[in-house]
Amino acid sequence: MPETERVWLVFREYTDKGLLNLVYATTDGERVLRKQRSLNAGDPTAAVDVEPDSLDRVEDPEDRERYGQEATRMADSHDPDDRV
Repeated sequence: MPETERVWLVFREYTDKGLLNLVYATTDGERVLRKQRSLNAGDPTAAVDVEPDSLDRVEDPEDRERYGQEATRMADSHDPDDRV
């Protein structure tokens, strides 16, 4: 099993509390990482490498398809370290 898994930014949402909710997904849309961070932390990167155990399964088939499509689009058009 790989030590890390690369996941791509598929969703961002700005909260009224000055936070940024981020969702990163695998290119198959099967697993996601949800993060919350301060808006002061700067723009997120297009991808992050994470421990496979930190990923959650995506149960909804529509979400899996949407996340997979967006993760693939990001992987095709950005380097992992690109600020987006």
